[in-house]
Amino acid sequence: MNTLRDDSVSDTTSTPEELRAAMVAEMRNQGDFTTSEVEAVFARVPRHLFAPNETPEAAYRRDDIVERKRDAHGMVTSSVSAPWLQATMLEQAELRPGMRVLEIGSGGYNAALIAELVGETGQVTTLDIDAEIVERSRRCLDEAGYPQVVVVLGDGEHGAAERGPFDRIIVTAGAWDIPPAWIDQLAADGRIVVPLRVRGLERSFVLARDGDHLVSTGHRLCGFVAMQGEGANQERLTLLRGEEVALRIDGETPTDPDGLGASLDMPRVEVWSGVEVGGFEEFHEMDLWLATKADHFGLLVAQQSARDSGLVAPGTRMGAKTIIDGATFAYRTTRPTSEERTSFEFGVYAHGPDAQRLAEDYANLVRVWDRDHRYGPGAHIEVWPANSPATGLPHGRVIGKRHTRVSISWPQGAVS
Repeated sequence: MNTLRDDSVSDTTSTPEELRAAMVAEMRNQGDFTTSEVEAVFARVPRHLFAPNETPEAAYRRDDIVERKRDAHGMVTSSVSAPWLQATMLEQAELRPGMRVLEIGSGGYNAALIAELVGETGQVTTLDIDAEIVERSRRCLDEAGYPQVVVVLGDGEHGAAERGPFDRIIVTAGAWDIPPAWIDQLAADGRIVVPLRVRGLERSFVLARDGDHLVSTGHRLCGFVAMQGEGANQERLTLLRGEEVALRIDGETPTDPDGLGASLDMPRVEVWSGVEVGGFEEFHEMDLWLATKADHFGLLVAQQSARDSGLVAPGTRMGAKTIIDGATFAYRTTRPTSEERTSFEFGVYAHGPDAQRLAEDYANLVRVWDRDHRYGPGAHIEVWPANSPATGLPHGRVIGKRHTRVSISWPQGAVS
């Protein structure tokens, strides 16, 4: 998640109320709100009371997460998400007064926002696997004036059947799968809003019932602390140059991990696609397109030293989208096409014995996306039970998970 700091809300002489108003104004200017109802609850709920170890200035930054807990290795295991992301998911949920809502992954603040949206006739249950987080959320909710929110200790994999069925299930931890309990506890016309990882790419999906399966009505880019408990599923890390350069691969094992490391020493092949992007245009949909078209897909990540030396491109800091074929790998990069650096061309860098062919294949996928899908309706995503026959799923990439099959298909033809 983005953690850039904004000095516009860092005046140490401001009151929490003034800081909250400034945060809401910034969020409005950035387009974080699509409804007045969600904007209004951000203006009401005192976020600083859910971040007692932070200054009010830090608590009211639009882009900042508030860390709640780290594990023995220093990894964040619990946090209060950045306000813009919480607003995004609440808008996706389309909450209304009187709804019954289950939040999986508790921090307290988001539950308070939900409580405001569903009102006195609604019901909010927030659940977490960590007893310390549950106790802290309960304390913060009481202090902020939300005693009606029920805080439950439990594994999110199993939901909270005793409190269901739920009109909405909002998951605030990165999930790899959709457990049966969530579907069983969902009302007939309910929806699940969940940060679901698909081939290493995390998106906040809105999933609605459609007979015996779920259909996504939209998705947004996001990033969350991973699920713990039975639903935990870690990406595999294939080291290419010690811990300096690695491939993060979701649920797959490279066929030639040693060969991939050796390929990094081979001369780099470059192929440029001729496809440009500029301004504030988002191209996250292209990432999903590439991930569903490649047989083996991962994210190339590198430390600062490897980027500075030119061993890999700068874009590998957050994870360059990479196609893998045996001992050869190719990843996407960009180069500026204007002096002002306001437009960029997509290109491909590749290493390995078949680098030229793979780079050209990758660049061609970018061109196909540009021609057929750049201005189209986007991916059509369905979630089916794991025992569903593949022949009954829509044509496209089918990604098998523990409990479900995720089917991703692409409507043909560009839409202008």
